[in-house]
Amino acid sequence: MWWGGRGQSFNIAPRKEEPEMGSVQESRMPEPRSRQPSSCLASRCLPGEQILAWAPGVRKGLEPELSGTLICTNFRVTFQPWTLVHGYTALYLLTSVSGLSRVQLLRPGSLLKFIPEEIMIHGRDFRLLRVGFEAGGLEPQAFQVTMAIVQARAQSNPAQQYSGITLSKAGQGSGSRKPPVPLMETAEDWETERKKQAARGWRVSTVNERFDVATSLPRYFWVPNRILDSEVRRAFDHFHQGRGPRLSWHHPGGSDLLRCGGFYTASDPNKEDIRAVESMLQAGHSDVVLVDTMDELPSLADVQLAHLRLRALCLPDSSVAEDKWLSALEGTRWLDYIRACLRKASDISVLVTSRVRSVILQERGDRDLNGLLSSLVQLLSAPEARTLFGFQSLVQREWVAAGHPFLTRLGGTGASEEAPVFLLFLDCVWQLLQQFPADFEFSEFFLLALHDSVRVPDTLTFLRNTPWERGKQSGQLNSYTQVYTPGYSQPPAGNSLNLQLSVWDWDLRYSNAQILQFQNPGYDPEHCPDSWLTRPQPSFMIPGPPSSVWLFSRGALTPLNQLCPWRDSPSLLAVSSRWLPRPAISSESLADQEWGLPSHWGACPLPPGLLLPGYLGPQIRFWRRCYLRGRPEVQMGLSSPTISGLQDELSHLQELLRKWTPRISPEVHSKKRDPHTIFNPTEIVGILKGRAEGDLG
Repeated sequence: MWWGGRGQSFNIAPRKEEPEMGSVQESRMPEPRSRQPSSCLASRCLPGEQILAWAPGVRKGLEPELSGTLICTNFRVTFQPWTLVHGYTALYLLTSVSGLSRVQLLRPGSLLKFIPEEIMIHGRDFRLLRVGFEAGGLEPQAFQVTMAIVQARAQSNPAQQYSGITLSKAGQGSGSRKPPVPLMETAEDWETERKKQAARGWRVSTVNERFDVATSLPRYFWVPNRILDSEVRRAFDHFHQGRGPRLSWHHPGGSDLLRCGGFYTASDPNKEDIRAVESMLQAGHSDVVLVDTMDELPSLADVQLAHLRLRALCLPDSSVAEDKWLSALEGTRWLDYIRACLRKASDISVLVTSRVRSVILQERGDRDLNGLLSSLVQLLSAPEARTLFGFQSLVQREWVAAGHPFLTRLGGTGASEEAPVFLLFLDCVWQLLQQFPADFEFSEFFLLALHDSVRVPDTLTFLRNTPWERGKQSGQLNSYTQVYTPGYSQPPAGNSLNLQLSVWDWDLRYSNAQILQFQNPGYDPEHCPDSWLTRPQPSFMIPGPPSSVWLFSRGALTPLNQLCPWRDSPSLLAVSSRWLPRPAISSESLADQEWGLPSHWGACPLPPGLLLPGYLGPQIRFWRRCYLRGRPEVQMGLSSPTISGLQDELSHLQELLRKWTPRISPEVHSKKRDPHTIFNPTEIVGILKGRAEGDLG
C-alpha cells in the first residue's frame, strides 16, 4: 500500500506481486535511465526548494526492490519516483552501513567515516526508508547525498522552514478558489457554522479580532447572546492565558459543550466581572457541570514518554524478544492512555446528551486535552462529525483555530514541552473506526495521511503554535476592524484573503486514486441523517434540576456550592484537583446513572446518533498499519486493506494452493498434517475469502 505525494509512495503493506498497490507495469513510472535528475523530478520541487545532492539507488526491504533516485533538498528527503519523507523535522534516525560490520549512526553535525553502501532513514512517523547505492563509479554521489542529509538536518529550523505555496504558484486563480474546508479565519466562517449547529443562544464575538485578548485564541469565537464584548474582555482576564469560556459545540437537544482555561485565582475581579464569568459558564442553563479535563488523563510528560517508548519498540532494530513484545507494548502505557481518553470522552458524551445542561471542559492551558476531549465528544455524539468534511472541519476548529501548539508538541522548537497529543487523538479516532466501521465516512488511509501530514513543510496548518503566528506568517494581519453583518458575503475592502494553502488541499499532494481511498467503502449514510443536527430532540433531553452546579470527577458527579473561586466562601474549583475529595470509581456506567431506566426495560436505549465505545482489555487495539510501517517483515502477510487487493491476494493464495496441495486423498492428507502448522493452505484461503466477502458485503 502507498502513501505520499503525487507520484510518490509510502510502504504500508506490500505483497510479492503488488508491493505498493497495483502492478509495477500499470502504476509505476519507468525506471530512470539518466544519471542526472530529470526535469520531471525538479518540477516537483516546492517554491524556494533547491536540490542539494542526489544519487541513484535501490529501495530495499521490499519484494521486488525498487530503483529510483535519492534526492536531498533544503526542505526534505525524497526517494523518487516512489517514496517521500517530508521535512527534516520528520527524521528521527539516520544510519549508514557498509558491508556487514561497518555501521555508523549519523546525528546532526556528524562526519561520515566511509562511503556507504546503504543508508536507513527512520521517520518520526514510524516509516523506514532503506536505500542501497549502485556500484560503478557512483560512490562519491552516495557519500555526497548522505552528508548533505546530515548537514541539512543540522541546519534546519522548523520555525522558519515554511516557504508556502500561494494559490497563484499552484496554478489557481487568486480570487476564485475557496478552501476545501472552512479555515475559521473569518467571522463569516464562524457564523455559518453557528447556523449549521442551530446555536440560537450564541453569537460571533469580534473582541479578539486584533489578538489583543489572547494570541492563542482565534480571532472569532462564540459567546452567549446577552454577553457584551466589553464583558467578554473583562471576564477573559480572569482565566489562564486569557482563554475564557467559549462554545465548542451545541447539541441539537439543547445542551452546550464549552471549553476554557483554568481560573486565574490571583486576580481580583469585581462583582460585575464575577457575574459575567458565571453567566458565560452557565450559558443560560440551570444545570451546570464542570469537568476537570486533566483528572484521570495522562500529563503531557506521560504522553511524550509513552510515545518515545512506543517508537523505540516499533523500530526495526528493537532488541525486545518476540515472546516479550506484547508485554513491552503494554509497558509503554500508550494503549492505557487511549483507554483513559475514550472512557472520559464517553462519560462526557453522556453528560451532554442525557440532560439539557452546560458542560464545561476546563484545562489550565485549554490547548491540549480540552481539544482532544471536545473532538472525541463530538465524534461520539454528532454523526455529521464522522463524515470526511465534518471531521476535517472539526480538526480545523477544535485544534488549529483553537490554538493547539502543534510546533511545540511535535518537537519543532526543541522545547521540553514536546508531547504528541494530536497523534494520541488520531489513534483514539482509529479505535472508533475499528469499533464502528459503518458510522465513519473516512477510512484508515485518511487517518494515515493526516498522521503523516503533521510535519509537511508546505503548509502552515501544523507548523505554527497559534492563529496569530499563522496570520502573521501569511500576511493576513491588518489594522482594520471588521464588523460582521449576517448575510454580508463579501469581505470588507482591504481585507486580505488567505492565499496560503492548508493541509486539507489534498489534491496538490496526492493523486486522485489516493484521495479516493480516503472514503470508507463500508460507510452507511443512513447512520448520518442530513436533518439530524438541525432537528431538536426533546424526546430524550430533559431539563436538569434548578440552579445545580456539579463537578465531574472519576466517573461521578459531586455537587458544588458555586462556580467561581472568588466568592466569599472558597470554591472547590480554586483548589488543585488532587486535593478534592475523590469518590470511588463507580462500576455502573454513567449512562445507567444518568438515564436510570427500570431494569425490566432491558438495555438502556441510546439517544439518536450516540456511540459509546468499548475501552476494556482487548477492545483497545494496536494500530499496526501505522506503527509497524518500518518493519516490512511484519507487514508481510497482512491482508490488503482494499477490496481489489483482497481479491488479488485471494487469487494469489489459491494459485499457491494448487501448487502446494499434494495429490493424495483427503483421508491421507488429514493424517499427515504437520503438527507445527496452525492452518493448512485451504484454511488460510477460506479465512481470507471470508474476509474478502465480508468487505464486499
